[in-house]
Amino acid sequence: MVVRIRFGNGPKVSRRRGKNQRMALAAAALLTPAALSACVLALWRIAADLNWTNSFAIPSGIFSHWQFWLGAAVALQLCSRSLNRYGKGGDQPAS
Repeated sequence: MVVRIRFGNGPKVSRRRGKNQRMALAAAALLTPAALSACVLALWRIAADLNWTNSFAIPSGIFSHWQFWLGAAVALQLCSRSLNRYGKGGDQPAS
């Protein structure tokens, strides 16, 4: 007995440039609040060092330094900006 399985035609794969633009815009929209949160954590750590607040939530380790959180905020915002530029379909800056 020979059993043949027939699959239907799936979506066609296209090789056009920019097919993931909607996903890039969605990721960029989520990265901006993450960058803001990292910036708030950096400011909280600076305020804790200046004794303006009681203490920081993370007492030791790499995540207890304000430099880490500020660097993370900058990196997340740069990624968000580049994803926005890709998602809007242009590599040239808007004038």
